[in-house]
Amino acid sequence: MKPGDKVIMQGCYEASKEKYKGKVWTVKSEPWDLCGSEVVLLEGYSGGFATEYLKPVSQGENELG
Repeated sequence: MKPGDKVIMQGCYEASKEKYKGKVWTVKSEPWDLCGSEVVLLEGYSGGFATEYLKPVSQGENELG
């Protein structure tokens, strides 16, 4: 995962929230280790987000909700 990649959240609490459901995010940092989890910064999201809950969006996929 690298800056500029497009991702959606999946398999986490945030992914089920109406506010974030199907939202396409842009990665804005390189991954780093935070307390044993690999995290990245997302544009428009405060704080690091675990990469294990992010799914890359293929070219052409749009925001779902």
